[in-house]
Amino acid sequence: MILRILKYGDPVLRKKGARIEFITLEIERLIADMLETMRAARGVGLAAHQVGHALQLAVLDVTGVTDRPSTLEIEGQPAALESFMPVVLINPEITPIGEYAKAPEGCLSFPEIYTDISRPESVEVQAQNGHGEKFSFRAGGLLARAVQHEVDHLNGILFIDRMEMATRRELKAELEALQAETKANLQVKR
Repeated sequence: MILRILKYGDPVLRKKGARIEFITLEIERLIADMLETMRAARGVGLAAHQVGHALQLAVLDVTGVTDRPSTLEIEGQPAALESFMPVVLINPEITPIGEYAKAPEGCLSFPEIYTDISRPESVEVQAQNGHGEKFSFRAGGLLARAVQHEVDHLNGILFIDRMEMATRRELKAELEALQAETKANLQVKR
């Protein structure tokens, strides 16, 4: 089922996600719905927060993105991205590696807003998959950026928090309009 994606201004987006201790039928259903929602929205990642659940859960799939390459290593060896995607991250922990680099980012919770964000070029990731099994990998390129973006969501951090102040000032009117629209919609639903 395609879920509604929360927009900037919804308080759920600012909450720290709760750890997932057990993989229940509800969690399995949420994972399936999040994957369907992410694909329908043509995103490369989606955090549970973005669909109204403050949980340590994100899904990613960067296959099909050819203009921004990704790298993947499992147990120190290069791995095929296609056989690894989509990936489910439960209770992820990341370790940044390498230099910072600027690259464009967007977010499904911020429609039509894109800007360059500086992030480490690579990350080591430890997480559980959709079956609760622990796994780890090293990501580079777009995959590393997407992992960092989604893990930020799980901690209540939004990509606007990573923007340079000058960029945030330039986008101030758009961000305020989006936030006001979201808050007005929340008032109507109460």
